[in-house]
Amino acid sequence: MRIRRLDLTFTALLLPLDALALFAAAISAYSLRFSRFVTEVRPILQDVNFSNYISAASLFVLIWIGLFALAGLYSPHPRKAWNELGRIIITCGAGTMVVIATVFFRREITTSRFIVLAVLAFSILYVLIGRLFLRTVRHLLLNFRVGHKLFVVIGSSAAANDITATYKEKPVLGLTIVRQFKTWNNEAQKAILSLKQKDGLDGIILADPEMDKHDALELIAFADENHLTFRYLADLFAAKFTNIEVMTDSGLPVIEVKRTPLDGWGRIAKRAFDVIFAIFFLILFSPLILISCLALIIEDGLPVIFQNERVGEGGRIFRLYKLRSMWRKFSIGPQFKQGTKERLALEKELIAKKSIKEGPVYKIADDPRITPVGMFIRRWSIDELPQFWNVLKGDMSIVGPRPHQIREVAGYKPHQRRVFAIRPGITGMAQISGRSDLEFEDEVRLDAWYIENWSLWLDIYIVLKTPFAVLYRKGAY
Repeated sequence: MRIRRLDLTFTALLLPLDALALFAAAISAYSLRFSRFVTEVRPILQDVNFSNYISAASLFVLIWIGLFALAGLYSPHPRKAWNELGRIIITCGAGTMVVIATVFFRREITTSRFIVLAVLAFSILYVLIGRLFLRTVRHLLLNFRVGHKLFVVIGSSAAANDITATYKEKPVLGLTIVRQFKTWNNEAQKAILSLKQKDGLDGIILADPEMDKHDALELIAFADENHLTFRYLADLFAAKFTNIEVMTDSGLPVIEVKRTPLDGWGRIAKRAFDVIFAIFFLILFSPLILISCLALIIEDGLPVIFQNERVGEGGRIFRLYKLRSMWRKFSIGPQFKQGTKERLALEKELIAKKSIKEGPVYKIADDPRITPVGMFIRRWSIDELPQFWNVLKGDMSIVGPRPHQIREVAGYKPHQRRVFAIRPGITGMAQISGRSDLEFEDEVRLDAWYIENWSLWLDIYIVLKTPFAVLYRKGAY
């Protein structure tokens, strides 16, 4: 059984399961309203006939199923759990509005506000439970490689090796890489045809963005001719053109490449999100920040807040705030002007000897300048908590590309400056995908994708996943 059939099977199961969940929600709401526990607190002023209630509930279930379909909740392509949860909540809310409107215009159905609100709560709960159950079963099957698609990868780059390793380590993604070819040639073509005949190969993943255009077109034609799914790793140039607007000036089509969906209301929504969450997190983590400051004072005195010049949106320079994690005698920044030349020379030497990253951004392994307390707060990203003040000031966002130093940015290639299209963030795609372990080019690729595909739900997903990235202790420095 291929994954296409598996997904269609589970998609087909969603509809009766949702209908059952909605009926259960209606009955639960009715039973709760007329239970002794509730009636003692809120006496019944008007009886609701159960038969009439069920008849009305049947109609509303059909309406809600239609709303679920309009919301894309029956797509055969599985969604992220948080994305699906958001759609369920919004759609159930819309369905409740339909019920309230009906109650207003046809009072004979029901006038119980309690039942209406209870139906909303139960419907979200039951639909979510049902879908989580199906999701769990589907993941179990995929983990046992039931329903996997069989693909080959073409390419010998680091990205090709990474994607092959990812599908091997994460069977829940539903793909099995049966073979990896270094390049596209006659031998690869014959081997792929043989795999299709013997094993029922499903598709090809091109993981070589530098492949010659003629060879790439030939590969696409080959996949088409042999009914194989074709996928490819988008390079940065392709990513730039996923968000476009077509205008007709003087009858001629003119295409504008949009830098990001963060225009107009998108920008307003993201800013509101940033302010609300920054205030919340500053209040939440204030005891932890205070304890860390006291520990740093005891260890090496003042100042405990380290200021560092970083490059933000549009290339604008701003001062980023962090808890100081290095000994004062090694710290570099506006507060530490004496001995700057010597400190920069030491850092340059450490980068040359101990940096474990290539490209303009460095990472010094076992940095001797870091204090014991500094090591701890870096390890758990506590040193970054003051950056929520940068968010309130408007220098940064909760989610966005990493903010880098001026001297690092000086080494950027032109396409890497794409990250300055939006405000830098405290967390982002790179942080939840590998923290500081990623190569800089991969980091830019992730940030470019985020810039092109931004949504409020994506920001929420990244914020919720960030603590797990910290807890897994991956790539901290």
